[in-house]
Amino acid sequence: MLAYVFWHWPAPGVELARYTEALVDFHRALASAPPPGLRGSRVFEVELAPWLPAAHAWEDWYLLDDFTALGALNDAAVAGARRGPHDAAARLAGGGHGGVYRLLVPSRGPASDWTTWCSKPPGVPYPAFLATLPPAETWQRQLVLGPAPEFCLIGTDAAAVLGGRAVPARRIHASP
Repeated sequence: MLAYVFWHWPAPGVELARYTEALVDFHRALASAPPPGLRGSRVFEVELAPWLPAAHAWEDWYLLDDFTALGALNDAAVAGARRGPHDAAARLAGGGHGGVYRLLVPSRGPASDWTTWCSKPPGVPYPAFLATLPPAETWQRQLVLGPAPEFCLIGTDAAAVLGGRAVPARRIHASP
């Protein structure tokens, strides 16, 4: 499974509640008529993510079967009944960037409000690094589309163990 993760933030002067409402409206429209290969979506509010230029931002996760599904999502997001809600949210955005991540370890429990972003230390082989990760839903970056760390663990605050940054996140929407 892949995830397209998109970080974005409101334009100056846009009320956070209005931005959130427009974003959730888009995710609901997407869930009501999902493109092939879209398994669901998640939206988190995040604060102080060090790779973002805004202190308060949103993190959208689009859970996909494969790269073909990513193309279908790209087309479907701005088509049909989804176009209006997409454009309404996009008009309020001040900027954004993203990445494509591959699921390494599936979730082992209920949804979590914590994400821990980290990168493999230079010189450490991948098998050795992966062996140090605590049990958690684990994602690894596949395509770089913006400045974000290589790994994300969901369901544990692993910052102390890994030297990464735990980003407190409040889930505001999830669809199957």
